[in-house]
Amino acid sequence: MSLKKMRESPGLIIANPTAGTVGPDLVADLVAQCRRFLPDVEVHWTTGRGDATKAAREAAERTATRLGVVFAVGGDGTVREVVEGFTAARPQHRDGPALMVVPAGTGNSNYLAHWSDCAWPVAVTAALSGQRSESVGAEVRMLDLCRLTQTREIVLLGACSGLIAEALVYARDVPLSGRPRYREALARAAEANRPYPGRVEVDGVLIHEGPTVLANVGGGRYRGGQYKILPRSILDDGLLDVCVIGAETRAADVPELTRHGAHLGRSGVVYASGRRITISRQDGEPLWFEHDGELLPREHAAVTLEVLPGRLPAVCRSGRALG
Repeated sequence: MSLKKMRESPGLIIANPTAGTVGPDLVADLVAQCRRFLPDVEVHWTTGRGDATKAAREAAERTATRLGVVFAVGGDGTVREVVEGFTAARPQHRDGPALMVVPAGTGNSNYLAHWSDCAWPVAVTAALSGQRSESVGAEVRMLDLCRLTQTREIVLLGACSGLIAEALVYARDVPLSGRPRYREALARAAEANRPYPGRVEVDGVLIHEGPTVLANVGGGRYRGGQYKILPRSILDDGLLDVCVIGAETRAADVPELTRHGAHLGRSGVVYASGRRITISRQDGEPLWFEHDGELLPREHAAVTLEVLPGRLPAVCRSGRALG
């Protein structure tokens, strides 16, 4: 789907009313912008978990009035549901609707990966007008996705064993919201962390074996909208990046180190990329493991992630490496 063809087709807004900053005013502003440039725009307010996936799948499967763009208005969880709907659609058209993220959640890591620090109204104007807005241009890119082979689930931003997964447990008891909640939860998890006996393979090659604080695979460079764990990741290079932090680095130091990518080059930190990555625990116990901020049941001592290259059409900032 080219930008020109996208602008000639109707659009759909999928908005999550429970996301951090979603409200009628934000959606009304987005509708007004869309009506300046698109022939038509619809609004779908989600009603619960999974509803965005259903709406996105139906949008991608339309034939009579094929959509040009689907706006995901909400946080990273809303974006992931929309992407799940796209990937579940039959048939999957390369010229189907493109995703455009409008950030209205807490971390907003997907928007950060696609548009950096650009304000969303500027991004939307650049995408829909076909002209550079405040020196910002737009283009449609075919982004990579990832599949967790044990569950067949789609992974969008990234997946992690150890510390980041454990932080999701602590987050349940943190009386804050937004990014401060995640910072506090990660700090608590880091203080309590006990490295696990881990092993990581990339395309069949062993890159790490021993005490492990975390192994992060992705996907986007940032987790939680603020921790730059995969600073070399590019979203459309056909590869998955992986960063392993061994016990040579104290878990308590990880939050501050990863805020700006200062963990790279430290003893016990390994960074690599490949198409198939396996993370395992060597004592037979199940891994603490999450993807896209969702904690998985502790059922697997090993997990494998495979890249799905060029699967997601997304409207992104032009002229930059996406991560």
